[in-house]
Amino acid sequence: MTEAVDQKTSKNESAEANEVVDLDACQYLSFELDQEYYCVDILRVQEILGYNEMTRVPNTPEFVKGVLNLRGAIVPVIDLRARFSLSDSDLGKTTVIVVLSIKTATKDKIVGIIVDAVSDVLNIIKTDIKSVPETGTKVETEFLTGLVSSDNRMVMIMNVDNLLDPENFMELAV
Repeated sequence: MTEAVDQKTSKNESAEANEVVDLDACQYLSFELDQEYYCVDILRVQEILGYNEMTRVPNTPEFVKGVLNLRGAIVPVIDLRARFSLSDSDLGKTTVIVVLSIKTATKDKIVGIIVDAVSDVLNIIKTDIKSVPETGTKVETEFLTGLVSSDNRMVMIMNVDNLLDPENFMELAV
């Protein structure tokens, strides 16, 4: 009987050790944009919507595609291809709007981003995140928090707070 208790205790300790490792990991939603892979903290993702036409707002930067009404909330939608000066792409069946929560200096806001396709959810251990090189990426480094290797490809981790702060949009339009 003592042997059975020892085995059960050993299994419990092993399970607890696995839980500790999981505490160092965060989940990220990965998506494709111009044949490159990016991801955002999954805790920032509010929902994923199929692409629909939206209401265009005058005097906004070209990358602000418009606004949509999401259960009574007006949500600005950003075309990441236009935001990063990437080539235009036809909207396909996999094109979606990822609705994200961002933190600004004044309050939390909801913003949508148009992406080519949602890929999957990645479990990323913080120590696996590498710093962003100053060159070699299509996206300005201020909009990235790091890089990680997943399935033999590099995935760029986006800093959605810097990228999507609506208060910066008018500065970019001038």
